Amino acid sequence: MRYLEWTLEAAMKKTALRKTLLRAMVAGFLAIGLCAAAGAQTQAPKKSKIPAALKKDAKISIEDARTAALKKVPGEIEEEELEKEHDKLVYSFDIRATGQKDITEVQVSAIDGSIVSVEKENAASEAKEKKQDSAKP
Repeated sequence: MRYLEWTLEAAMKKTALRKTLLRAMVAGFLAIGLCAAAGAQTQAPKKSKIPAALKKDAKISIEDARTAALKKVPGEIEEEELEKEHDKLVYSFDIRATGQKDITEVQVSAIDGSIVSVEKENAASEAKEKKQDSAKP
């Protein structure tokens, strides 16, 4: 009889331990998910060029475009712009990818939110682009 009581008590302790471990695992996954969601929220960069004349034609919000760009190239957005390029309305993001020193330019369609292009830029290509931008009216 004593053996049966001991076995029953051991089984109950095992079940309680399993429940505790399961609760801890669920709490851990929730914490990870909340941290990932907080990291996915984007902040506006220091340089932002969003002309009102073009903004009214955009179907996708700047926030949604930022999220799409950062999903493609995780990092920090240094500059953003809404522009017409090759007759397409695009959001252009200069992103310093995590762990990289060069900039990656990600263009997101302002109409449907799709990724239009992804190009790595170095100091020389950035200087060339700035020179071209300054020549635009």
